[in-house]
Amino acid sequence: MPAKEINTAFVKDKGSHKDLADISIEQRLRAIFELQLIDSKIDAIRSTLGELPLEVRDLEDDVTGLETRISNANTDLENLENAMKLKRNDIKDAQELIKKYQGQLAKVKNSREYDSLNKELEYQKLEIQVLEKKIKDLKTSYDAKKTQIEETEGLLKERKNDLKHKQNELNDMIAETKKGEEALMKKSASAQKLIEDRLLAAYKRIRSNARNGLSVVKVQRDACGGCFNKIPPQRQLDIRSRKKIIVCEHCGRILVDPELSDSVESKMSMQED
Repeated sequence: MPAKEINTAFVKDKGSHKDLADISIEQRLRAIFELQLIDSKIDAIRSTLGELPLEVRDLEDDVTGLETRISNANTDLENLENAMKLKRNDIKDAQELIKKYQGQLAKVKNSREYDSLNKELEYQKLEIQVLEKKIKDLKTSYDAKKTQIEETEGLLKERKNDLKHKQNELNDMIAETKKGEEALMKKSASAQKLIEDRLLAAYKRIRSNARNGLSVVKVQRDACGGCFNKIPPQRQLDIRSRKKIIVCEHCGRILVDPELSDSVESKMSMQED
């Protein structure tokens, strides 16, 4: 079976890279493996932050959610206040009607008018009782909502304090690693300029799908250094020949031979020293 490879037929760039048509496959492999080493160091720096960024994001979401909850509860509180106010106004209107009907009772001329006014009086008195019951229920809801707001405000205060501490902790850690990360980011950008677009796009695609961020791996003990599946002898010969860019048929990572990887690692180590 022929070795699975990435097609790196040169397509002239529109300006993002210099002309890379004369760069050999071996040089491309060295460049992309060096890029992998640089990006892995960036990953290692970022991993030192651990779960802090996620914790900060979760706390920020909690704070936003609690603030929204309080805002909605305050709106409910205002609506309850307005509802009670309307009911109290209705009671006042009913009381005014009662006074009016009581005044008319003294002027009635027959029993029919008397009975009619008494019915109106009874109705308004019952209406007041119903309104008072509704106000009482609204007041109970109002008090419960107010208690809920106070509890949520207390929780919000705690979350804001937690967020402040976590943010300060995260900012301190970022400040400690920022210089090293920025230097590596520049190296990564420089390394990418030595790789044509098609191969760079493949590298980034593979890297984004790999859990450990490894897009380029070396052959170790006759196996892929990414998924650890065995590599057939003929394919290992193809990898060592450095005439094609070959990927693992199991995980899709780009494969380099140990001699090339050791050479690149040694070169980078000397540059750091």
